[in-house]
Amino acid sequence: MEQDLTLHEARMNLFNVVERTKSVSELRDIQRLIASYYAQKATEGMDKLWEQGAWSAEKNESILHEHLRTPYKYAK
Repeated sequence: MEQDLTLHEARMNLFNVVERTKSVSELRDIQRLIASYYAQKATEGMDKLWEQGAWSAEKNESILHEHLRTPYKYAK
């Protein structure tokens, strides 16, 4: 069984990939790939919540109407 990479090893591997990029467009492509990977993981996680019944259209709707900003108290 293949062992998981340590965080340090993963960072070094990513650093080596970025270090080899030859242009800004290559770097942007890598950034898009990483963003796409995490977007896919988020989508999979949400799909799992929907399948388990832990999330619903009603919950989505209620979040749209939540007030999440922190109220500021202004000095008088």
